[in-house]
Amino acid sequence: MGGFHRAIRPTVREALAAARAARHQGDAKTEFACLERAHILGQASTRWHVLVHAHMLWWGIRQRSLTEVVGQVLRIVGAATKTVLGWVPEGNTGGSNVNPFKPMPVPVSLAAKIRAAKKR
Repeated sequence: MGGFHRAIRPTVREALAAARAARHQGDAKTEFACLERAHILGQASTRWHVLVHAHMLWWGIRQRSLTEVVGQVLRIVGAATKTVLGWVPEGNTGGSNVNPFKPMPVPVSLAAKIRAAKKR
């Protein structure tokens, strides 16, 4: 397990816990926003990257969104095979509503956490 994976773990888990709390409150929009946050944070770690896409897949299934389900299956394959090579579009939120290859701005609040985890 890499240093980044371990260093970013608490932050990704926090975002996933927030997503779970939103789900239990019946707030699908906030749940997905939290999953996007977890995606941005963990996408440099193959394990976290794949895990977050799996959570997004389950979100798509619960929402009965065929677009999200198909998009997440493809993204899981990509995350599992490309992350280790560093082929990740930084800042991409990970949903099927965005191009999977498009880099996006990293929110300032997350950029500092990612930088700190990469230094460890």
